Amino acid sequence: MEKKGVLIVVSGPSGVGKGSVLKELVSLKGVFISISATTRSPREFEKDGVDYYFISREEFEEHIAKNDMVEYNEYCGNYYGTIKSKLIKLLKENEVVILEIDVNGASRIAESFDCVRVFLFPPSFEELKKRLVERGTENEESIKKRLNQAFIEVKRAYEYDYLVVNENIKKAAEDILNVAKVESLKIKNQECRIEEFIENRF
Repeated sequence: MEKKGVLIVVSGPSGVGKGSVLKELVSLKGVFISISATTRSPREFEKDGVDYYFISREEFEEHIAKNDMVEYNEYCGNYYGTIKSKLIKLLKENEVVILEIDVNGASRIAESFDCVRVFLFPPSFEELKKRLVERGTENEESIKKRLNQAFIEVKRAYEYDYLVVNENIKKAAEDILNVAKVESLKIKNQECRIEEFIENRF
């Protein structure tokens, strides 16, 4: 049986701090962040191949045509999605792969991959609104749309395996890492170790 990493899917409303929490996880040994592709333009602080794969709409649609998108979604006029071939490669090479994705994408990922879903939750509605405003990248209309979308997404938190409140970035990252550690110890993720022991008996 081929060894594979544990896939942790993380979702949460816009402004909850997914990017900050994932950056906290980047430097941890044995943890790799799967990078999604998008057709939107990078924000000032974002880098291609680090925050997202920033690709053209034409290139994105080529991946769709080749069935190389395990999931994708169009949000606020831009495509977001996960390139299937890249995700499979990451799971073969890493112990823990963390994929940040929206609630619709998480459902589709779960249909194709064995994964654990974590919902990143804001401390309160007021704090979520404050974070969106202070981010300084959205106008008033956009903030209103994102808050309305947040209510829709929060209602779907019941579909997830774990809920992590992002009141403190470091603590939230540690909570997600603890989920990954527990999941990696499950028998289904240790079958290669067991089989290797049996095969090497004398």
